[in-house]
Amino acid sequence: MTQETQHAKSGDTVQIHYTGTLDDGSTFDSSAGREPLQFTLGSGQVIKGFDDGVTGMAVGEKKTIHIPCEDAYGPINPAMMQDVPREQIPDEIPLELGMMLQMQGQAGDVIPVTVANITDDTVTLDANHMLAGKDLTFELELVSVS
Repeated sequence: MTQETQHAKSGDTVQIHYTGTLDDGSTFDSSAGREPLQFTLGSGQVIKGFDDGVTGMAVGEKKTIHIPCEDAYGPINPAMMQDVPREQIPDEIPLELGMMLQMQGQAGDVIPVTVANITDDTVTLDANHMLAGKDLTFELELVSVS
């Protein structure tokens, strides 16, 4: 008797090992040394391109997928960038380009922002996702489907 290979489809709960890299080859995330990522296909728990890439994979299969920014975290939205007067940033915060800060939204929610530019008068804060505007590549291995 042969066992039929199970392929991942929408609605399945999958476990997957992955390594995500940018076009410059740098790794931005990986499940190496951790438990595999578990999510339900088609549920919106992961970015569309990742979901699409796992769909149809067989248990034990490994593959590389390339996700354009449109199917990942989207293009950079200029409306998510804001110039703030330098004096509104507390003096005890030493500002550096690329530094992550937290702002408080109007509803009291915490919004992570990145320092995108610093001048004598203003600081540009970027609330776009840190991977917005970037194409992503993932090495995938499907561990299980249930």
